[in-house]
Amino acid sequence: MSTVNTVTEQLTRAGQAIEHDSFAIIDAEVGSHTYTDAQWPIVRRMIHANADFDFNGLTDFHPAAVREGIAAMLAGATPVVADVEMICSGLSQPRLAHFGMKTHQFISDADVIEAAKIEDTTRAVQAMRKAHRLGMLEGAIVGIGNAPTALIELVRLIREEGVRPALVVGMPVGFVSAAESKDLMAEVAEVPWIVIRGRKGGSTLVVAALHALLALAEAKQKAGQA
Repeated sequence: MSTVNTVTEQLTRAGQAIEHDSFAIIDAEVGSHTYTDAQWPIVRRMIHANADFDFNGLTDFHPAAVREGIAAMLAGATPVVADVEMICSGLSQPRLAHFGMKTHQFISDADVIEAAKIEDTTRAVQAMRKAHRLGMLEGAIVGIGNAPTALIELVRLIREEGVRPALVVGMPVGFVSAAESKDLMAEVAEVPWIVIRGRKGGSTLVVAALHALLALAEAKQKAGQA
């Protein structure tokens, strides 16, 4: 999908040139891949964020993920609920503001910490539960890059309590339950998702995927205005 984006581009011509040249290098060096024209810009930006070509293959998409992610952004004011503050800090506020979007995370809230101690669970689990109590998961874009337990709890909320986010970007990194949590998410048919198989992941990858989706959303917005 070609773009003439302004909001979701780098702010200077020099910055734009470096980013575009980087994408061209990735396209030249990546070899073959099986991603669609809509999926590839997301994977490419993830490769760009970490200089790691393993994400060509490790990244997996629910069939409706890109379409529903773009639709949620174009709808306006769709919340982004993250497992950690790092995702909220990494996302471009001007790009989010263009679509009326705001970020939310609850992992350091005092009531979340207290509940985790009382119930002997992780803060990440309690943060997802708080987001659900506040009604913030319904129709939201959920980004999980650090805590496998947050993703496992989100799957439980989807299956047992009927929570329906617009999109889940599930990319927790680590050695304990990280791969398993993403495999669990990938078994969900009712909610669109983007996951990274295996141990790799992290908040940086969630931010990259969401920035790519924001760029795709702006391109579609501009195409509709042409």
